[in-house]
Amino acid sequence: MKFGSQSEVDQIKSLLLKHPKDAFICQDNIQSQWKELNYLASPDYDKALKEYDNLVEYLTKSIPEIYYLPQKDKTGLDSIYVHDSVVITNKGTILCNMGKEKRRGEPRAAGEFLLKLGIPILGSITGEGKLEGGDVVWIDERTVAVGLGLRTNEEGIRQLKEFTRDIVDEFIAVPLPHWKGPGDVLHLMSLISPVDHDLAVVFSRLLPVRFREWLQRRGIQLLEVPDSEFETMACNILAVAPRKCIMLSGNPQTKQILENKGIEVWEYGGEEISKKGAGGPTCLTRPLLRERI
Repeated sequence: MKFGSQSEVDQIKSLLLKHPKDAFICQDNIQSQWKELNYLASPDYDKALKEYDNLVEYLTKSIPEIYYLPQKDKTGLDSIYVHDSVVITNKGTILCNMGKEKRRGEPRAAGEFLLKLGIPILGSITGEGKLEGGDVVWIDERTVAVGLGLRTNEEGIRQLKEFTRDIVDEFIAVPLPHWKGPGDVLHLMSLISPVDHDLAVVFSRLLPVRFREWLQRRGIQLLEVPDSEFETMACNILAVAPRKCIMLSGNPQTKQILENKGIEVWEYGGEEISKKGAGGPTCLTRPLLRERI
């Protein structure tokens, strides 16, 4: 199959998902894991299925090919957030090495499935290196920013640089704040979501000044998420194509800001699949192929 996703905004042609029936499995399985995974509350299995099917219904209207990761014994509830375990480049898959210990089985499981689809493995982050996909943001096809924080470390970034040395010209390491500590999740994509090649939604209060100024020097206009909507993941927005986005419902101010810029916005209800596990639409999806319109 065709693959390559060195963009956050080009049109998604194929997508990887994991349905909650294969990640959550059943209510008893949820009950056995949610506390140790630091979920805000226990997801309701039946409601999660309905929420997810509503999300997929919209995705299928825009995306021609959708693939589903199967259930695997060595993965848990968090495997529904397929974005984090792999990075898709124009040369193949990079398997991450998760900063969250309970997620360590996810990259291999995803890699095995992607190999069956015909997407080669470019490399794996190993040893002391830690890297999660939520910390990797493509600014353009040959420029990538990577969050340096509690889930991704310097050794993980060094290995990523090595794997991509012939397909990336500029590599920006972005120091992330401690925020709420190791038990919580704060990826770089928690703070920035590109919605077009020259437009991004950001939460500037937690962005380093130098990175924010670097984005502006590149001609990227920044749309600010209000303080009151950061915790409800208003900054976690999936662009299915330039200026065509999916966001979590319950963030009316951010939605209005987007619509005022002529951006098409579709909202989904994610109480069970997003809010309780702190994973928005980018977390729930891993584009396998994006193509410029």
